[in-house]
Amino acid sequence: MMFHWLKRTMPRSLYARALLILLLPVLTLQLVISVGFIQRHFDGVTRQMTSSIATELRFVADLIATDGAQAGRAVATPLGLDVTVPAPALPQDTGRDWTDLSGLSVIAQLQADLPRFEAIELVGNDRVHVWLAVPARAVQISFDRDLVSASNPHQLLVLMLISGALLTVIASIFLRNQLRPIKRMAAAAEAYGKGRMVPFSPTGATEVRAAGMAFLDMRGRIERQTQQRTMMLSGVSHDLRTPLTRMRLGLSMMDDAEAEPLMRDVDEMQQLIDGFLDFARGDASDALEPVDIVDLVADVVGVEQRGGRAVRLHEVTGQENLTGDIPLRGVAVRRALGNLIGNALRYGSCAEVSLTIMERSIRITVEDDGPGIPAGLRDEAMRPFSRLDPARNQNKGSGVGLGLAIVADIARAHGGTLRLGDSAGWGGLQADLVLAR
Repeated sequence: MMFHWLKRTMPRSLYARALLILLLPVLTLQLVISVGFIQRHFDGVTRQMTSSIATELRFVADLIATDGAQAGRAVATPLGLDVTVPAPALPQDTGRDWTDLSGLSVIAQLQADLPRFEAIELVGNDRVHVWLAVPARAVQISFDRDLVSASNPHQLLVLMLISGALLTVIASIFLRNQLRPIKRMAAAAEAYGKGRMVPFSPTGATEVRAAGMAFLDMRGRIERQTQQRTMMLSGVSHDLRTPLTRMRLGLSMMDDAEAEPLMRDVDEMQQLIDGFLDFARGDASDALEPVDIVDLVADVVGVEQRGGRAVRLHEVTGQENLTGDIPLRGVAVRRALGNLIGNALRYGSCAEVSLTIMERSIRITVEDDGPGIPAGLRDEAMRPFSRLDPARNQNKGSGVGLGLAIVADIARAHGGTLRLGDSAGWGGLQADLVLAR
């Protein structure tokens, strides 16, 4: 709970997080070294240099006090010191800029080492003027700032910044190369979730290769299981058609009144077998092909209308997001939309279809005026072979219990989902078939 704010501020991508993990120690190390260097340079070195110049200032001041200003100048000039006697008026303040970090150390050291110290003025970080009290007079001694502060203090900092930036760029390039196999594997997994098989070969570090091989093994097992399920149920369905055909032929020779109940059972068995076959196949073998989704939806609605069914295409929105055909399994999407329309007309008197095109997905909405499905039963309604309350059928046929399950399976094969809800306009069921683009 304490670090929720930190999680919200952390970058989302793996590359950005890895780069942050790389940069934080480097920046922290540079900060520690910089602080230590500044402390050492602007305090220790400055105090040592100031202490040395203070010794010379004391000697010159003592010489002026005993032998006069001329003798003091003769000694001060070779030392780089300028002596002014009598001295100008004392300054009101030190004249130190707030950016002059070493100026505080210079002032403190001179005050401690010069008994004759009266005032100091630091002018533009170039010259230092010191006022000393000599008997019967005041003396000003000026010298270059370089005598008390080391020159080029920025060299180490610049070197650290340049080397740190260069190493960071090199490390980021290396890090990008290490993360590229992970991004390729993520792209392959995302494509497989949308029903697309893209070529993928594990590369990179040992752990990344192991994850890639595990993904390939998992994808292969899923494909084999899907094929085995399809082949098994297709074979069972095919084998059952022969005895059903014989039963239908035998019943056709019986009296109509006696054969009618048995014929209904045979028809129901035929319907169950067809449902099993549709669910088992799931159109997993269909290849992705460019599909004009607007024409597909309009065509399915038109076919239903030509069949005398009360269904209409309400609206199509978001066509500005459509830049061309969308790769889909056209046959599967047609079957899914047909199942939704059939389900709507089974329990209602009319159906309305809407199409919404978004940047990353498309949504096909089917609404009806039927009794709908309670919220607590919607997940169960999408399970295979699930049948809800028989009273809900109202003599419209019980079905196989696979219609919505087939639609949900087709949606998952396209990286999407099937959502059930309440229709705001019609009062019945609203089914949203969402397909990833």
